[in-house]
Amino acid sequence: MEQLTTLDAGFLQAEGADRHVSLAIGAIAVLAGPMPDFETLTTELAHRITSVPRFRQILRTQPLDLGAPQWVDDDSLDISHHVRRAAVPRPGDDAALFRWAADVMEHRLDRDRPLWECWVVEGLAHNRWAILIKIHHCIADGVAATHLLSRLCDGFSDSAFEPEAPTAPRGPRLPALTLNPMDWLTTAWRTSCGVTSATAQALHGALDLAGGLLRPAATSSLTGPVTDMRRYATVEVSLHDVETICQRFGVTVNDVALAAITDSFRTMLLRRGEQPHRTSLRTLVPVSVRSRDAADRADNRVSVMLPFLPVEKSDPIQQLQTVHARMTRAKGSGQRQAGNVLISAANAIPFPITAWAVRTLTRLPQRGVVTLATNVPGPRRRMKVLGREVIRLLPIPPLALQLRTGIAILSYADHLAFGIIGDYDATPDVDELAVGIERAVKRLAELSTGHWRSTPAGTLALVQGG
Repeated sequence: MEQLTTLDAGFLQAEGADRHVSLAIGAIAVLAGPMPDFETLTTELAHRITSVPRFRQILRTQPLDLGAPQWVDDDSLDISHHVRRAAVPRPGDDAALFRWAADVMEHRLDRDRPLWECWVVEGLAHNRWAILIKIHHCIADGVAATHLLSRLCDGFSDSAFEPEAPTAPRGPRLPALTLNPMDWLTTAWRTSCGVTSATAQALHGALDLAGGLLRPAATSSLTGPVTDMRRYATVEVSLHDVETICQRFGVTVNDVALAAITDSFRTMLLRRGEQPHRTSLRTLVPVSVRSRDAADRADNRVSVMLPFLPVEKSDPIQQLQTVHARMTRAKGSGQRQAGNVLISAANAIPFPITAWAVRTLTRLPQRGVVTLATNVPGPRRRMKVLGREVIRLLPIPPLALQLRTGIAILSYADHLAFGIIGDYDATPDVDELAVGIERAVKRLAELSTGHWRSTPAGTLALVQGG
């Protein structure tokens, strides 16, 4: 029997601390029809899903949390509890699909059964259908979940996630063997300096993370209590456009995604009659610490960073450059290393203590972090299920820790999809948030291929026609 790590179990504790949240993550695959026979589809999907041992297991908890929960085989697994059928109302458009998906993600998974569901969805317009996969976050993080769920596809291979064969990084050069004691001392000194530097960086990062959690964000409608109802919206942008922006401005795909999110949140605040401030949008950005050879391991291997997204800036280029600078600073500050060290250290502490600590901390009101933005690389080539092409792959993040919105970013083939979940009452304009992201990427793409000039207000204006 395999025990949950402290991080995996932490997702169970966080869910238990707030009756308004469900810590499941999901994805919607939209397929070109016609849909296969449901019984045939169910049999094949069940076979592919249960090829992963974790999807055949249930959690066995220990009395009084005296030990970590354990994964044990479910000898009475009934696939009909997990593979289900649904139909969206006419006209079967995105609005109908997303409203239904939000309803599904609101409900917690039954902990007496394996922690996953697979919904086959009919009634979509244009002779399409969909599959929604929902799994508990204690099973896997975004990277692992994407690899695991891609096993539903025909001829799945991890190579589908690689845009091209990567060049193997050159390993560190080992010091030559020597009998000179001075060489031994020099090597020991360099090693100790390296360890000291890494420790100092992690300590600095820990202080940054603690400060981010303790210092409240600027008061706005983006913070506050949540209900148990959700809204969901998505938008897809051209990955080619994103890569063009990256090349033009020397930034990463994640920088572009976060800059687009920044601009859309700024527009949202202004639309609500609120003034964006520098501290309005501290964002939880998960960072994978998963090695490539563990891509499909069913567990969580993430650290975090807590940058402020620059909603106080109005110029799109300044937003992008500031996002890049702040993310670079966050990476250099040791936040990623600190999170990793803290999680590793927690695994050495007796489980009853960590379980109590997580439950206590997640019940406390937190006003420092405003939203979540998690970026997961997906398959770079189009996938099929029983010969039907997956034409869209849309991520669904969870909501927890009293956040009113969460955004998951997933690449698929030639598109980058943003899946946005929001509290039903607090984000009636979640669709506008999605539209704003699309508009921001389009504007950055235009600026990447055109020419611009400074305006009297100090911003940049596109000069059409060169």
